[in-house]
Amino acid sequence: MAGYCIFSLLVINICLLLGSSFADDPYGNYEFVVSYITASPLGVPQQVIAVNGKFPGPTINVTTNYNVVINVRNKLDETLLIHWSGIQQRRSSWQDGLLGTNCPIPPKWNWTYQFQVKDQVGSFFYFPSLNFQRASGGFGSIIVNNRAIIPIPFDTPHGDITIVIGDWYTQNHTALRKSLNGGKDLGMPDGVLINGKGPYRYNDTLVPDGIDHETLTVQPGKTYRIRVSNVGISTSLNFRIQNHNLLLAESEGSYTVQQNYTSLDIHVGQSYSFLVTMDQNASSDYYIVASARFVNETTWQRVTGVGILHYTNSKGKASGPLPDPPQDQYDKTFSMNQARSIRWNVTASGARPNPQGSFRYGSINVTEVYVLKNKPPVTIDGKRRTTLSGISFVNPATPIRLADEYKLKGIYKLDFPTRPITGPPRMETSVINGTYRGFMEVILQNNETKVQTYHMSGYAFFVVGMDYGEWTENSRGTYNKWDGIARSTAQVYPGAWTAILISLDNVGIWNLRTENLDSWYLGQETYVRVVNPEPNNKTEFPMPDNTLYCGALSKMQKPQDISSAGSRQKWLAGFILIISALFSAFA
Repeated sequence: MAGYCIFSLLVINICLLLGSSFADDPYGNYEFVVSYITASPLGVPQQVIAVNGKFPGPTINVTTNYNVVINVRNKLDETLLIHWSGIQQRRSSWQDGLLGTNCPIPPKWNWTYQFQVKDQVGSFFYFPSLNFQRASGGFGSIIVNNRAIIPIPFDTPHGDITIVIGDWYTQNHTALRKSLNGGKDLGMPDGVLINGKGPYRYNDTLVPDGIDHETLTVQPGKTYRIRVSNVGISTSLNFRIQNHNLLLAESEGSYTVQQNYTSLDIHVGQSYSFLVTMDQNASSDYYIVASARFVNETTWQRVTGVGILHYTNSKGKASGPLPDPPQDQYDKTFSMNQARSIRWNVTASGARPNPQGSFRYGSINVTEVYVLKNKPPVTIDGKRRTTLSGISFVNPATPIRLADEYKLKGIYKLDFPTRPITGPPRMETSVINGTYRGFMEVILQNNETKVQTYHMSGYAFFVVGMDYGEWTENSRGTYNKWDGIARSTAQVYPGAWTAILISLDNVGIWNLRTENLDSWYLGQETYVRVVNPEPNNKTEFPMPDNTLYCGALSKMQKPQDISSAGSRQKWLAGFILIISALFSAFA
């Protein structure tokens, strides 16, 4: 018995020592094995990227302030990074999973991401950020739930359903990448997937036999929260469920003023959640549709995703024509007016108990203004490239954040222009110099012929205005300074502008990019560097112990072992097994 007591004290002391390195908030632990599998989402066998053998990957389901630990094993034949789109990575851009902050994970290696979903709720998604890999999959949903003590602004739904939609090609990402590198357009997609599956055979001519489709089974009379993310390459999609209203409730971490829509345009990289009540009769199933927008609908008719909403007491299959998309071929303002109607619920609590609207963004003085303009692709040094304000971004061999940590010179330039350059376009590693605790106004001007969506890591920005034509100083008179939605991804219509406001309170290196994957791949991005100039400040977490090294610091990289693989959780699990065995022995 004495030996048992002594051992118990030893274990308690060891656990206290271990506990000092763990936060008080709970942990969510995940193991991601990223590999190729063969699938036929559009009836054609092809190589796709799976996570844990699943396409799409598993949903990450955590709660506000959870510490999320994800060990990623790269079983691809090329380097890999995973980006957690919309997760703000407070004080730790080290975990953002982009080339400006992280060295890639080599093939056959693994690396552990560890971050906190600090003061966040909502619907997001993850995806592989390198080598055009998102075009082959590797994506999945992220749910961040409210803490139990924080009320949500609607009755608790009967269920929570995640849907990822996106345009899809039957060529894999390496073939698509080769086309882009060769100066070619990708052309029209081969289809649209809903949760990694092709269309239900609603039309024998347009949809071949033998394609697996998505079916959502629901209880009649119940209300579900349905979270939808557009994880595609470059196509805006209109989402609708036949005969059912979509009550918009949340977008990328912000609760919205609740409004009913018969359909909603969801642009590349955007996420929404709807409350859908199953209030129709069960004479048949109902179509779930995601169809291409702002295209020739006759030519693009086959680029339509179709799933099935199935009541448990349904008496028959869905049949007949699909529900109509918006009839706005000759009204370019319809979609923009719909976007303007999405407003912040200023009285609802978000991740904290205080109302979302207690942050009065409209009364804060702007400290810096950037006008970022994109144009159709151009040729620079014989290469087809895309630009932002005349600059086509070149990712450095050494990540920007790592270069700062080791005070390396010449890796990047802190000189991104506040207005588009007037000379010929150029390829550079040019970064925006953001002012810590500043309030930045960014004007996104789209002089392309297709919708562009822009995403900023590290922040939720306020979408305060959008309109057709060129932005001018007078455009500020149209800004929404009270309940503009706070989100991380905003659309910019062709020939139009969108204005966003960003409170630069999160130290780090943060990516500002188009989410249109082809344009992003060809250089339409930059980074915003936000540094606290105060000496010995604690506004950023230290560099992780398992940091990978590359570029100018590649000689510092050691062969992978248990520490560089980030196998802390495996070690802890082994430790617990040993402790259990010793307890048994002493008992």
